[in-house]
Amino acid sequence: MNQGAPAAVGCDILPERVGTVSQPSARGRVFRYLAYAADPQRGTLTCRYELDGREFAERFTLPGGPRWRSEAARAAARLVFLLAGVSYYKTAAPPLIDLGETALTETELAFLRDFYVQGLGEFGYRNNLDLTSLRIEARRRQPQEAAASEPVGQRRALVPFGGGIDSIVVVERVRRLADVALFVVNRPADRFAAIEAPAAVTGLPIVRAEREIDPQLLRSAELGFLNGHVPVTGILSAIAVLAAVLEDRDAVVMSNEWSASVPTLEYDGRPVNHQFSKSDIFEAAFRAVLARAAAYPGSAAYPGSAAYPGSAAYPGSAAYPGSAAGSDPAPPRLPEYFSWLRDRTELWVGQEFAALEQYHGSFRSCNKAFYSDKARRLDHWCGQCDKCCFIDLILAPFLPARALRRIFAVTGEPLGNPELAGKFRALLGAGAKPFECVGEVSECRAAVLLAARRDDRAGDALLAELALEVAAWPDAPSAADAVAMLAPVGENFIPAGYR
Repeated sequence: MNQGAPAAVGCDILPERVGTVSQPSARGRVFRYLAYAADPQRGTLTCRYELDGREFAERFTLPGGPRWRSEAARAAARLVFLLAGVSYYKTAAPPLIDLGETALTETELAFLRDFYVQGLGEFGYRNNLDLTSLRIEARRRQPQEAAASEPVGQRRALVPFGGGIDSIVVVERVRRLADVALFVVNRPADRFAAIEAPAAVTGLPIVRAEREIDPQLLRSAELGFLNGHVPVTGILSAIAVLAAVLEDRDAVVMSNEWSASVPTLEYDGRPVNHQFSKSDIFEAAFRAVLARAAAYPGSAAYPGSAAYPGSAAYPGSAAYPGSAAGSDPAPPRLPEYFSWLRDRTELWVGQEFAALEQYHGSFRSCNKAFYSDKARRLDHWCGQCDKCCFIDLILAPFLPARALRRIFAVTGEPLGNPELAGKFRALLGAGAKPFECVGEVSECRAAVLLAARRDDRAGDALLAELALEVAAWPDAPSAADAVAMLAPVGENFIPAGYR
């Protein structure tokens, strides 16, 4: 995610670039984690970092209240601190990260390193940087397994909501099984109509968080910072876990589908995945960390009034009765974290969404709906970007042609524009796959073949041309392959009560 772009749940916004850029003459030396502190009354969490003497601070604002003082909130806040640092590390991408007084278990250390190396895979590729030798120095601590527990009474789920077809389908599925609230993250004093409109259609309550990045990131070019995509869904996942703790909800239910695990490309024998923090690898590793997460009282992670004079954020044992510094309490049980779509294809999601007619007039996955500059932000589909092309393609087998033409009425349906043939061919694997949150090649090929068979698409010249090309390929999906894509694919982490 380009840090000048919105911190919204959904596909990361990235400025257009062609190829890679030259490696800078000098990278930074050391990126340091300094401290984090919370103000329960104001509902704020502030995370502080430093890179070669330059300090950064990021603030998160959520509902205030006494739950901020719980061990679970403390542990969740620590995870936000760990993951949010990636936005500041990448300003100069030094070879060393120093966690300072923040101790990590072996599981946490491996997770964090993977989050940086793989999560910044696209960033490294575009900036011609090899991050595989990254070192993370941290004191060690022993893991402790949290006691297993089942929710008492009705299940209470928090669903991060971006207003696209994936999160809409998940909301409609999960609300049958649990008391659901939506979770939305925005910049301070800014909301996106593309999220708010479909959120209103759900009729569900919304838990909100504000993410205020350090203003220095908005001056990246001026200050000579490296720029590019970061694994923002990982950061938002940690914020969602904290929000779930504060709202007494037992699960964070994501909307990351099977294809998010497929790399965008391979480079030097290594996968580069635009959607790494939506992948099964990230999900499994984050779940393992959550199962053993704890923030010990008296650690530098919550330095209390000594580091934050006058702050009542976490003043030690007074805020956590019975948890003296240096003791090893059992870790708190944090909410479940899983994607309800992990074993579902985008083709399946498209079929499900087609039946949800109440959302057809309000959903919008176009990247230009999420520009941070309000003057450039569109209130309609642009009909030109890779996301517009993909959404049109994945819905075309299941929605009547007239319905999709209504959705794209302002600019015209992408499948009706022959100038977009190159973008569609890239989605089909006959060109470089875009660095976007789009489906896997085989899904797109199946969608083309299925859509071309519809009677109401008989006169669509571009669609017919694409379908003929795909059908001639030796690895074109068969009818049986397409049917298989509408069934669960692979494994998932969904707990029994949420199936």
